[in-house]
Amino acid sequence: MFKYQFTLRHRRQLVFILCMLLCPFMANGQQPSQSELLLGTAWYPEQWPEQRWDVDLTLMEQAHIHVVRVGEFAWSTMEPSEGHFDFAWLDRAISLAAKHHIAVVLGTPTAAPPAWLTSKYPETLRVDEDGKRAEHGNRQQFSFSNPLYRHFAARIALEMAKRYGHSPNVLGWQLDNELAPPSFDASAKRQFHLWLQHKYGSIADLNRRWSTAYWSQTYDSFDEIPARSKNENPALLLDWKRFVTDTWIAYLQVQIDAIRPNILPSQFITTNTMHWNEGFDHYLLHKHLDIAAWDDYFPDGHLDPILNAASHDLVRGYKQRNFWLMETQPAFVNWGAINSPLPRGVTREMAWQAVGHGADAVLYWQWRSALNGQEQYHGTMLGADGLPVPVYSEIQQIGADFDRVGDVFTGSTPKARVAILQSYDSRWAIDFQRHSQKFDYVTQITDLYRALQPTTQTIDIVSPDSDLSQYKVVFAPALNVLSEATAKNLLAYCRNGGHLVLGPRSGMKDADNALQAERQPGPLAEALGGHVDQYYALEKPVPVQDPTARTGSQHGTATVWAETLKPTAPDTSIILRYGKTADGWVDDQPAAIARSVDKGSILYIGATLDPGLLHTVVDNVLREANVEPLLRGLPAEVELMQRVKPDGRRLWILINHGTTSQHIDLQHDLTDLLTNKSGKSVDLPAHGVAVYALESQQ
Repeated sequence: MFKYQFTLRHRRQLVFILCMLLCPFMANGQQPSQSELLLGTAWYPEQWPEQRWDVDLTLMEQAHIHVVRVGEFAWSTMEPSEGHFDFAWLDRAISLAAKHHIAVVLGTPTAAPPAWLTSKYPETLRVDEDGKRAEHGNRQQFSFSNPLYRHFAARIALEMAKRYGHSPNVLGWQLDNELAPPSFDASAKRQFHLWLQHKYGSIADLNRRWSTAYWSQTYDSFDEIPARSKNENPALLLDWKRFVTDTWIAYLQVQIDAIRPNILPSQFITTNTMHWNEGFDHYLLHKHLDIAAWDDYFPDGHLDPILNAASHDLVRGYKQRNFWLMETQPAFVNWGAINSPLPRGVTREMAWQAVGHGADAVLYWQWRSALNGQEQYHGTMLGADGLPVPVYSEIQQIGADFDRVGDVFTGSTPKARVAILQSYDSRWAIDFQRHSQKFDYVTQITDLYRALQPTTQTIDIVSPDSDLSQYKVVFAPALNVLSEATAKNLLAYCRNGGHLVLGPRSGMKDADNALQAERQPGPLAEALGGHVDQYYALEKPVPVQDPTARTGSQHGTATVWAETLKPTAPDTSIILRYGKTADGWVDDQPAAIARSVDKGSILYIGATLDPGLLHTVVDNVLREANVEPLLRGLPAEVELMQRVKPDGRRLWILINHGTTSQHIDLQHDLTDLLTNKSGKSVDLPAHGVAVYALESQQ
C-alpha cells in the first residue's frame, strides 16, 4: 500500500494535519502537494466501477483537490449482511487516492442504515410526533435513542476504526451526516422520563418548577409526562429540547467511544451541521468533538454575503476555533424552489469568504452526478458522463489559489473584539411563544450582525456562558432565558470593563422557562438601574427618537416589538424614547436605557430598531469602546476579513461581493499574494479576491 504521512498543527489552534507532508512520496520520490488550506469533495467510489476510480482521482488531482470525504452513505457496501464486513474496496480506494496525493476523511455511514437492518429490526426506525414510523428507502430513518441501533452504529464505527485508525492517509472522521429530527418512539419516551427523573429527583420538584397547577397539569409520576415538541407547558418543551440535545450527544458518543481508542491522535472527529439548525444545542454537542464542520448552501443561487458571514462565525463559535466547510455547492443544488446556479465567480468568492472567517478546508458536494437516487439534479464537478462541467474550472482555480498561498495561513485564525451571544434556550423559548410571528430569533441576530459588520469586520457568535474577557463589547439580542449562572457571567464581564448591550425580550425567563419574578432583564435589572415596564407586539412601526444627541439626533422607527423601560436609579441614562402613536401605550416612554457598572456598562435596547437607527446606535457603542474598523473607507460591497498568526502577523482577505469593479485604498503598500501585484490601492473586479500579508505593527 502506498502511504505518506501528514503533519498536524497544534491541537489548541485546532488545525489538524492539513497536508503539510513531512517526507517524500515513498513509491517514486515525488513531493506531494503542500497546502495549509485544503480543497476537497465528496467521493462515492462504491457507486462507480472500480476501473473508473483512477480517472476520477486524476481529474481531482488536476483540480488541486487535497482531500475526499468517503463512506458516509456506504453502510450496505461495508456490511452487506449482518456481521459480514467488506472493506477491501475501501482499502483500494484510500490507497489509490494516496497515489494521487489525496487524503481521506472517513464518514461513519449511520445516517443511511442498510435494508437488512431496518427490515429485521423495525424498532430501530424513527417515529414522528404523530406516531408514524419511518420506512426504508430514504435516509435518516433511524431512531436516535434506540439501544439496538446504537449497538449497530458503534459496531460499524469500531470496525472502521480498527482498520483505518492508524492509516497515515486518513485525516479524520465525520460522524453520521447532518443530524436529523428526533424520534418519539417508546424508547425515546422512556429515556425522556428517566432524564427528567435524574434532573429533578422528585415529581414534586418538577411540578413546582413547571408550575403544573396551571390547567391541572400536575403529575403523580414521571411516566405520565408526554413527549412533545409543541403545544405544551413551556417548561416541558424546553426540557424536551435539552433532552434531544443530550440524546444526540449520547448517540454520537457511542461512536466516539468506539473510534477514539483505535485511531492516531492526529485524526480528528467531527460531524457536519447545517445553517442555523435549531434541533439541538450545538455548543454542548461540540464539546465532545475535535473540530466544528458545516454544510453551506444557497438553494436560490443568490449569495447573501453578510448572512453567509454570520453563518461561518456561528460555526466558528461552537468551539471558538477554526472549522471545516464539509459541504458546499458546486454552482447549484436540487432541493430548493428554483435551483438557480451561483453566478460565475461566486463559487470562488464563497470559498475565500469561508477561509476569511476561519475555514481551513472547503469541500464540495459532490464530485459526480449520481445516475439515480434522490439528488440526480444536484450540482457536481463532473456530469453523469464523467466529464467536467463548467464549474470545474472555477473550483480548479480555487485549488490553485490554495496551493499558491495556503502555507501562509498556517496557524492563523480570526480574532474578534466584539461578540454576539446566541442562546439555544432563548431561541427555543421564543419560538414556542413568539407573541408576534414576525419576531424571529435568528433575524434578531443577523440584523444586528449587519449593523456591526462594517465597523467590527470580525465578530464572534458564542454561547452566553463563554469566557467573554477578550471582547470589548458583547451584544445579547433577545437573551430571553437568563439563568443565574449566565447573569453572573455577564455581570462579571461588565464589572471588569466590558460593555454589554441587551436586546428586546432579554431576561424575561429563568432557567426553567418560567417568567422571572423580577421584571426584565431579571437578575440584571439592579445593575441596569431600570427594568421593562411592559412589552408590546407591534402591527405598525412606531417612531423612536434620541433625546440626548448620543446617536446624532437621528430619528427612526421600532418595528415588530417595543418595550417601555423604567429607570430606577438616578444615574441611569435614557438613550432613546418613543414618539407619539395611535394607541398611546408607548408615547414618550424610554425605549433604551444605559448605566455604568464598575469599569464597564450595560445598555438595554427595548425595541427592534429599523436598520438605519440600529446601525447608528451600535456604531456609537463601538466608538465609545474604541472599536475601530481595520480599514476605513471600504465600499459597501467589499468585505475585509482578517486572520492573525500566533506571532501577531496578519492576513487580509478582500472580496468584492458586488457586480461591478471596486477601488480600495489599502493605506499600506501591500502585495497581493494571488497576483504578486503591489500598491497602496487595488481595483477588485466583480467577485474578485485579493490576499495580503501584513506585519503585526502595520
